Amino acid sequence: MSDIVLSSAVRENLLSLKNTAQLMSTTQNRLATGLKVNSALDNPNSFFTAAGLNDRAKDLNNLLDSMGQAVQTIKAADNGITSITKLVESAKAIANQALQTQSEYERKVYAERYNAVMEQIEDMARDASYKGKNLLAGAGNELTVIFNEDSTSTLKVLPVDFTDTTLEDGLALKDLATGAGATASFALSSANATLDLTGLQASSNLNELAAWADGDVVSVSDGVTTKTFTIGSGPGQIRTVQDYVNALNNVGGIKAKFDEGTDQITVTSGVGVNVTIAKNAAGGGSATNGGIGTGTTTLTTAPMTQNAKLISSGSYQVGDVLRIVDGNGYEAAALEVSANTTIDDLVKLMNGVKGLKAGFSGGTISLIGDVSFDVKSSNPDFNIAALATTDGTVKLTATDSDFKDDTDIERTLQAINSALATLRSSASSLGTTLSTVEVRQKFTRQLINTLEVGAGALTIADMNQEGANMLALQTRQQLSSTALSLANQADQSVLSLFG
Repeated sequence: MSDIVLSSAVRENLLSLKNTAQLMSTTQNRLATGLKVNSALDNPNSFFTAAGLNDRAKDLNNLLDSMGQAVQTIKAADNGITSITKLVESAKAIANQALQTQSEYERKVYAERYNAVMEQIEDMARDASYKGKNLLAGAGNELTVIFNEDSTSTLKVLPVDFTDTTLEDGLALKDLATGAGATASFALSSANATLDLTGLQASSNLNELAAWADGDVVSVSDGVTTKTFTIGSGPGQIRTVQDYVNALNNVGGIKAKFDEGTDQITVTSGVGVNVTIAKNAAGGGSATNGGIGTGTTTLTTAPMTQNAKLISSGSYQVGDVLRIVDGNGYEAAALEVSANTTIDDLVKLMNGVKGLKAGFSGGTISLIGDVSFDVKSSNPDFNIAALATTDGTVKLTATDSDFKDDTDIERTLQAINSALATLRSSASSLGTTLSTVEVRQKFTRQLINTLEVGAGALTIADMNQEGANMLALQTRQQLSSTALSLANQADQSVLSLFG
């Protein structure tokens, strides 16, 4: 079969329509995708250049996420430091409060509060982590922030360790010793006896008695220690009844009083053992019981009961002031003894002292002190256990807390000030690091935008231009169709010859 032969005009119009259709297809694709370069076939140079820019933008975008997490990690540490600083300032306030009181017990309480704050600081430091990274927990928590796609630009954030406040390269705040308590006890006993000095008055001479002569010696003994008084008018000797009473009163734990109505000396003992009184015949008199009787006068000691009056013991008398003083010399309580003051009153006084507990049983007051305490009296006869005793002060010697002395507290305050300086330095360093990362974060965002805009300039179609192109092509297509129709009509005119 022979080929179909088209006229030149028809062929030209057909070619024009084909070209127009191809251009319309390209324009429609650009309008549909928004890109003027959809593949390497469209424009190899623009396509691969844009692809490189977009790939770098994607890499930087991934790093931007990493930077964002690094910012949050640094912020978590910064929040931790801010809170720890407040706790350290609280510890400083506690130390200053301790410095304002001399009460050893209150200082012990402040030391315990201080330690509680130290524990909270360590807990807070451990809790300042973000996604397993904690810049306040020391070694193993280093943070490396990468800023570019080939990892040549980085920032390394070194951690500090505040999880142990005692570390020298950290806060260097040691836990305080809060001390250990102590125990003590003292007995309350009494014994009474009378010495008959019939016919004498307080001002009478002792040698007026038939059995008494100058040179005789009165002995007061607890079985171990003996106190003696010689009858006479020489230095240190006793001459009158009042001299005798005064001498007995000068024996620790012994209280004597002469009654001119009965001509008797009443002797009261607070010594914890039996005491005997006797007079010999060394000066030519007769041996007596310290009065006019024969033998020996024995003050048989017996434990006192809870409701007994204190003045029934030779260790106490009306007007005595009992004081409870701690290891710093701070007077925690005081009691003036009256005629009606009982042992129970004394026990209640002691139980009213913070840090001191007292109990009474079997004639003995037992004490438990959280800190050191001294129980002492204005009366030198207080708590004389034997005639050899020179000081009856009851001592509870506890282990001191680290807040006992002013110098200890001031040393702690110096350490706190140093810790605050360390915290401020760490906060400043983190702040600088955070600012650097945020600046790089902002720069990376801008660079990503620049890369994406640059890639778009190479591949994104101008929709206004492509729309105009589509309208022009549609018009061209219509005109080409009309021209093809006219060319066909010219070819059909030959049919008129075969009318």
